[in-house]
This record gives sequence, structure tokens and C-alpha cells, in this order.
Amino acid sequence: MAAYQLEAGMAQEIVSRTMQIIDSNVNVMDGRGRIIGSGDPQRLGELHEGALLAIAQGRRVEIDSAVARGLHGVRPGVNLPLRIDGEIVGAVGLSGEPETLRRYGQLVSMTAEMMLEQARLQQLLARDSRLREELVLNLIRAEGGTSSLAEWAQRLGVNLDQPWAVALIEVEGQGPDAGSALHEMQALLAAPGREPLLALVSLHELVWLVPAPEGEARGDALRARMEALLARAAAQGLEVRLALGNGFSGPGGIARSYRTARATLAVGKQRLPAQRGYFYPDLRLPVLLDSLRDGWQAEELAQPLARLREADSNGLLRRTLRAWFAHDVQPGAAARALFIHRNTLEYRLNRIADVTGLDLTRFDHRLLLYVALQLEAPQPE
Repeated sequence: MAAYQLEAGMAQEIVSRTMQIIDSNVNVMDGRGRIIGSGDPQRLGELHEGALLAIAQGRRVEIDSAVARGLHGVRPGVNLPLRIDGEIVGAVGLSGEPETLRRYGQLVSMTAEMMLEQARLQQLLARDSRLREELVLNLIRAEGGTSSLAEWAQRLGVNLDQPWAVALIEVEGQGPDAGSALHEMQALLAAPGREPLLALVSLHELVWLVPAPEGEARGDALRARMEALLARAAAQGLEVRLALGNGFSGPGGIARSYRTARATLAVGKQRLPAQRGYFYPDLRLPVLLDSLRDGWQAEELAQPLARLREADSNGLLRRTLRAWFAHDVQPGAAARALFIHRNTLEYRLNRIADVTGLDLTRFDHRLLLYVALQLEAPQPE
């Protein structure tokens, strides 16, 4: 007996479809000869001995009126076994005189088997999809590699030896709206002939595993791919954010990439709320420092900036400091960006040094201020 189990819903669908072809009642029996689909609802659940013969002998069984009187639950007709991959999973029976129905039997059998094969393939695809989703969920949680995960991935055609990066996709909205948006995003990510590695991690978040590029050109191509996805989502009216983590290989690499993607999303939403796409290389330092945000170290680092904020009511000095750092502490470039004279820039920097108590000619003091700026949440100027 085949592993595929013929179910009542599928059986009734076969009955409905085939009875559109012929003007005769059709019964579909499971592998034990029980009627599970019929154009005559009163026959459901009956044991059909003609079907049992067709299943046991693996051939067409014709039953005329004389033979039918000697069998249980049987009426005149033609019964044919139903096969999937060469194995019998049930039978289909056409009620009526065999001489009249003989020419239709093979047609009905072929139609039923095509429907069964299509249903089986859909089940296999759905099972494969669930297995891939479970694999992704296990990989983003696994701190180290295991032989079982490696074997699982190999069976699904996933090469864990290559570097992988995690893209974390967040949809806006709650309840059914978020669920609908996630479904649409999954459809956008589907590619002909290749099923993406996706998993839902919450009611509004989706994880997507992508091969991590090696080399600057491939990194640019992956970024362009992510930006194109965001553009397609926006064109369909979907409000989503995407964060791409760093690529890693080896045991636990995917879990590590997931952590960088989640931190990149959190930092990106805080620092760049108007953007929809965030990339780890762009936010590397604030992401790496993010774990300090709630600790005493962040409080210590924030003290010079807190003093500066109190003395800088219009935000002029903070804008100057950010421009100075943005231009690699080059006074000429920073002054041009701020449209001020270099002497004005020097005056402002001296004022910043006085207020913060730091010596901006010292590298370590500059570093303290720069790190503090990376940790600082966006403030209204």
C-alpha cells in the first residue's frame, strides 16, 4: 500500500469532476474498499466488494447484474484501481451496465489519478516548505552547529558550508493586516524553480536566509537586491522595513547573522526612522555598541554629551561636532560643509572642549565623544 492516503475531501472532488464527464454515478473507495466519495451520499461509508477485488487483483473489474446480486454493497458497474507511483491507493467505480461504461472507465481512472498526483505533489511541496521553515528557525537559534542540523539541511539541498546572511523583514500593522502583509511579502520573495529560505519569527516579522556575498561587487549586488525588494513592496502598498545582517559561515554563523540583523533593525529604526532599509556595514559601530546602551558604561559615556546639550540650547555645537566627525576631523572639509570660516570652526571646537571637559587634540578624548554620539538616541536640536 502506498504511503499516500486517499482522503474523503479529495475523493469527493474526484466524484464531482468525473461526473461532469459521464452521465453515471461515480464512487471512490479508499485502500480498504470503503466508499469515501460518491454521487449518492447514502452510499458513503459502505464497503464495496467490487472495489476490493479491483484493489486486490490490480485490474479492472466489471460486474454485471447477475454477479452484483452475489456481492455485498455492489451494484452493476466498472471498478478500476487508482495508482500513485505505481502503488494502489484506492479504487474508482462507475455505476451502470459494464458494456455501456467500459469505454469511459479508463478516462475516469486517468482523470482521478491525475488529480491524486497533483494533490500529492502539493502535499509534498507544503511538507518541504514546512521543513525548510523549521530548519530556518532552528538555524537562527542554534549557537553552535549540530550533526542533525547539517544532515537536515543537506536533505533539503541547503549548503551550510557557505556563508549566509539573515534579512529580517518587519511589516507594519497589527492582527489580520500584518498577517496579510507577511503573506504578500512571502509571495514577493518566491522565485520560479527556487523556494526561498523563509520563516515567520513573530506576528509581524519574517526571516529570510540569503547566501552571503564574497567581495565588494557581490555585496553591492545583494544590497541592490534588497532595495529592489523594498521598492516592489512599496509599489504594492506594503509598509515594511528590512535589515540585512552580516554574513557568517561555520557553526552558529546563521544565528550570529540573525542577531546582527535584529540589532541593525533596532538601531536603524532609532537613528534613521525615515529609511526602510538598513544594512549592517552602514551601521556597524552603533550596532556593535548597542549592547552597552542599557549599561553603566553608556551612562558614563553620555556625561560629556549631557553637559554639552545643557549648554547648547540651539544645537549649534552638536551639529558642529557631528560635521567635524563626519569629515574625519578635517577642519577644512568640516568648515566648508558648515559654510563657516575655519576660525569659526576652531572657536566652536574650543567651546565644545570647555563644556565637555575633554581635550579634542587627544585621540582617546575624541574617541570618547565619537562613541557617545553613536550611542545617543536622536534628539531634537
